[in-house]
Amino acid sequence: MSTKEQKTILVIGGGSWATALSKVISENTQKLMWWMRNEESISHLEKFSHNPKYLQSASFVMNNIELSSDLTTLISKSDILIVAIPSAFIHKTLKDIPKEIFRGKVIFSAVKGMIPEFNMIPARYFHKEYGTPYEQIGIICGPCHAEEIAMERLSYLTVASSNPKVASQMSSTLECRYIKTALSDDLFGTEFSAILKNVYALAAGITSGLGYGDNFQAVLISNSIREIGSFIDAVHPIHRDTKTSAYLGDLLVTAYSKFSRNRSFGFMIGKGYSVRTAQLEMNMIAEGFYAVNSLAKVKKEFKVSMPILESVYAILYANASPKKEMKRLTDCLD
Repeated sequence: MSTKEQKTILVIGGGSWATALSKVISENTQKLMWWMRNEESISHLEKFSHNPKYLQSASFVMNNIELSSDLTTLISKSDILIVAIPSAFIHKTLKDIPKEIFRGKVIFSAVKGMIPEFNMIPARYFHKEYGTPYEQIGIICGPCHAEEIAMERLSYLTVASSNPKVASQMSSTLECRYIKTALSDDLFGTEFSAILKNVYALAAGITSGLGYGDNFQAVLISNSIREIGSFIDAVHPIHRDTKTSAYLGDLLVTAYSKFSRNRSFGFMIGKGYSVRTAQLEMNMIAEGFYAVNSLAKVKKEFKVSMPILESVYAILYANASPKKEMKRLTDCLD
């Protein structure tokens, strides 16, 4: 992106994904604005050039980063917002911000969950709550983990928007020596898929915790991509290939990687942890936990058969025995 075309970008969030995106963008642009809630983290970053809580190995050149906990002021000064906070906290974080200051902004969601208050994907939430046209909304999704971006390992990102210009500008902002990007016009499908994959990573973790091996995991994940395809085709029926990286690739990395917090959360559940204990042990948000509750309601509306999602819901929200529920699920897969 040339200097003349560069827009002021604001990253909203202080977690690992926000930190990884801020690292990439700050190295590719002349100025980045970055909102964090935690004042101590801001002070630490300004003094030591790294986030004290997440991805501590990632260092920043601070002279082109404006850090602040004043979200209203930062939004008013920005052209493009990248929202990278857990979905469960989005509405609480944004609800007191004057809606008029969102007018004219481009909003990218880097969120992998549903807005639980409305059972909405972030793209629809920004459209409904803030009046942002879908042509000014985009999605940044995988397949990748923030940890590997911080280590500058080769990673691929998908940038989706119904507006090719919006997607292309963000793509050029993110691409660098270790980041490659792919463009998509499937705004709804890629976002739903990025959310659904967390649910199937939970299932993979639960079965692993119960002692199921690689053979069953292969069956579970191949059935999972079919469920994803059935769901997103019902919700937004357009031509798409779910075998591509934005869908299947994102599912695979989340279901199998040691960096996957959803798989880790599910593994603890399979080992016998309660939901509350697993949440305390993780000390990080597993988006799939919140998403499965919202997705179970959306699934009913569209009448899609999703036995894996139903089993994860039963375990996390209906106190079903993981061992019994997964044994029941084995009879539903092929």
